[in-house]
Amino acid sequence: MLRLPLVVVLLTTLAGYQLTRVEGEIDDVEVKVSTKDGGSKNNEDYKFCPPGQAKKGNC
Repeated sequence: MLRLPLVVVLLTTLAGYQLTRVEGEIDDVEVKVSTKDGGSKNNEDYKFCPPGQAKKGNC
C-alpha cells in the first residue's frame, strides 16, 4: 500500500518536466534532437517574423 502514494508523488513531480534536447550516439551514428519552443531565438533556422515587422520588410 506504500507504493501507491509513492507512485502518485513521483508522477505529479515528473509531470512538470519537459524534454527539450537529446544528444547521443547509436551504432556510430551521431543523433541530435531538439525542440523549437525552447532556447535562443538567434538560431539561423528560426524563421518566425511578426506580422507588423513582415509588412515593414524587417524580416
